[in-house]
Amino acid sequence: MNMEENWVKAYQSDQMIRAEIAREILEQNGIPAVIVNKKDSSYLIFGMCEVHVPVSDLPTAQTILMNEDSIKQTE
Repeated sequence: MNMEENWVKAYQSDQMIRAEIAREILEQNGIPAVIVNKKDSSYLIFGMCEVHVPVSDLPTAQTILMNEDSIKQTE
C-alpha cells in the first residue's frame, strides 16, 4: 500500500501525547491511524506529530476528533 496516495493527515499537534490520544480514539472507532512524526530529531521542540488515516475515513475521523475534548488545542 502506498501511504502517500491513500493516507491523509487528520490531525496534528506539537505534542506527541495528543497525537497518541488522537490515534487511540480513532482506532477505538474502527479507523486505522498512524502517527507520522515530523519533529526534527536533533531539536525536538520543532515540528509536528501528525495522525494520518485512509482517505476514505477522513470525514469520519475529522468528525470524531472535532468532538473530542481531550485533544482540542488550547491556545
